[in-house]
Amino acid sequence: MDYTFAYPQFFWLFIALAMIVGWYVWRHNRLNPHIQVASVEGFKGVSTARPVLRHLLFVLRMAAFAIIIVLLARPQSSDNWETVTTEGIDIMMALDISSSMLAQDLKPDRLEAAKSISMQFIAGRTNDRIGLVIFSGESFTQSPLTTNHTALINLLGSVYSGMIEDGTAIGLGLANAVNRIKDSDAHSRVIILLTDGVNNRGSIDPLTAAQIAKTFGIRVYTIGIGTSGMAPYPVRTPFGIQYQNIEADIDEGLLIEIAEMTNGKYFQANDNDALLNVYSEIDRLERSITNVQEHHKKSEEYFKFALAAALLLLLEIFLRYSLLRNLP
Repeated sequence: MDYTFAYPQFFWLFIALAMIVGWYVWRHNRLNPHIQVASVEGFKGVSTARPVLRHLLFVLRMAAFAIIIVLLARPQSSDNWETVTTEGIDIMMALDISSSMLAQDLKPDRLEAAKSISMQFIAGRTNDRIGLVIFSGESFTQSPLTTNHTALINLLGSVYSGMIEDGTAIGLGLANAVNRIKDSDAHSRVIILLTDGVNNRGSIDPLTAAQIAKTFGIRVYTIGIGTSGMAPYPVRTPFGIQYQNIEADIDEGLLIEIAEMTNGKYFQANDNDALLNVYSEIDRLERSITNVQEHHKKSEEYFKFALAAALLLLLEIFLRYSLLRNLP
């Protein structure tokens, strides 16, 4: 059992206690100067206990004050042990950043909503390695698998539509994610593929990429983001930003087939709340294996110190007004 103190700064009071003891010794020596005698023959039979007892009251009081200082520091005992066995999940996020992701049926737009909710998802997966692939007309890895979620969130926050060639290369984005996770030795490997469009670019067919994922035992969750009707889309004109309605064009059949082929699941997110629910469900479906055995006990130990201080003070009072009452 170990002792800790919640307020160790109170131990500075021992300096004041030491000063009081020093003052007491100095005062005693000043009021009781030593004298030298040639012989102690005349002092035979004189008790030497009385001078010692005279200091006992002071010693008892100082001891009580010392214990009170310890009491003020709030002593606590702790007895704990913990054994944690964790098997994390490796997750690659493949995010569509094509220009259609700027449509504002989700707020403030599809891309920013996907980024914001993805950040919340990342922050909640403390035991997992997570990486990020982005795609539009081409694809590249924004972050490999990492447990540095703060850095990953910062990288995700810096993503914007237009940073790579426009288009929607779903197969290329999925293949890139598969390549980044296929060599992982995690007990579960997952890809979350989010897009709002139809595959129209890239040299890799999405179903071919899905077949590769299946071969490596990688599960793919697909998310189709956007409303089922018209959505406002910002268009730059000589008169500033104007909005025109564009029709959602999600290839749901393809996304469903990719998910089914890899033993994953397809989700549709037509607003912010729906997208949040999608990530919440994926979070429930893919939980890390964590086996924790924990014993933790922390107890306040003030009682024994308070009792000791009280007994010393009571003893001092008792002696002062009884047995040692007549001491000078």
